[in-house]
Amino acid sequence: MRKRQTPTIADPVAALATTSRAASDGLSDERPRPAPRQSTRRETFGLISAAGAAALVDPRRLRAGELPTFRIGTLPYGTVQWEVQTIVDRGLDRAAGVRILNVPLASNEAARVAFLSGSVDAISNDLLFAARLKAEGKAIQFLPFSTKEGALMARASSPIRGLADLKGRSIGVAGGPLDKSWLVLRAAATKEGVDLAREARPVYGAPPLLAAKVESGELDCGLLYWSACARLAAKGYREVVSVEELADRLGARGRIAFVGFLFNDGAPEAELAGVARAVRGGERLLADDPAAWTAVRPLMEAKDEATFDALKRAFIEGIPHKGRAEEIRDASDFFAVMVQLGGTALVGDARSLPADLYVAPAVYG
Repeated sequence: MRKRQTPTIADPVAALATTSRAASDGLSDERPRPAPRQSTRRETFGLISAAGAAALVDPRRLRAGELPTFRIGTLPYGTVQWEVQTIVDRGLDRAAGVRILNVPLASNEAARVAFLSGSVDAISNDLLFAARLKAEGKAIQFLPFSTKEGALMARASSPIRGLADLKGRSIGVAGGPLDKSWLVLRAAATKEGVDLAREARPVYGAPPLLAAKVESGELDCGLLYWSACARLAAKGYREVVSVEELADRLGARGRIAFVGFLFNDGAPEAELAGVARAVRGGERLLADDPAAWTAVRPLMEAKDEATFDALKRAFIEGIPHKGRAEEIRDASDFFAVMVQLGGTALVGDARSLPADLYVAPAVYG
């Protein structure tokens, strides 16, 4: 059995800052200013420090005959916990020869730090972040989780029907100026003769806050992550265009997994294969068994049936189905587009998708 290696990073703050998609509690224009931030009740509930997470389970303390424990860091308000909770509740992990432990963390930054410090064995995160770490020599692997990214949403009565209609409009952008969805939207608009950075009014912030601003009419539209889009769609709001469609327009063929599980490359392959089997089993269960959503619903914060159905439908639509070779080919095409759009500020020094980023064929399934 190989010795589990802990990924290290020379400057975790810098790496997080350049690729962060975490939400701020305020809105900002092209020159965002730092603002004091207070922890929300959700974050307080969900926060487990890196040291605390490490203390929860130490795989080396397992007694003979016990299943290896695999710690997955999740966000209390994230969609990954829907699947992890399903896996644990239905015993899919044990059936695959591993014990998965759900470790709640407060934010994307907390999850990344916990993973890089070795306090958890896996997190879900952005493909570009994973590729950047791999290109820097970090020992990680990537297993696709969701092909859903986000969309540009507007009121049903909005005159915004295409990218040319965004001139002079206020656009809520989840994340920041280097968010890949914003870069893709800008590039696609440029092909239609519209410079959104100069001819529109982007406002950056947290998806829930931006969605509320769209609902109140303070923003003309919002470029939001898929879960926020689903919540708006349940209220009758309209999708102008999806990020996936925009990526296709720019030459990134085929839908890819924008988000995946990041694994420690030093974990035994048999253990990773067990985790991957449990993940795929959870996906099949959520896709095929409506009863599986009964236990998940309390985690979804769906206040009505329309919201519940929209979130459920979008989650299932995002389940990846491509084989490993096809996924890598299409992801490489997308990565090449992002290199052109964002350069080193977005993807670091990598000029192509690292060849060994994805988990081995035996693990991928």
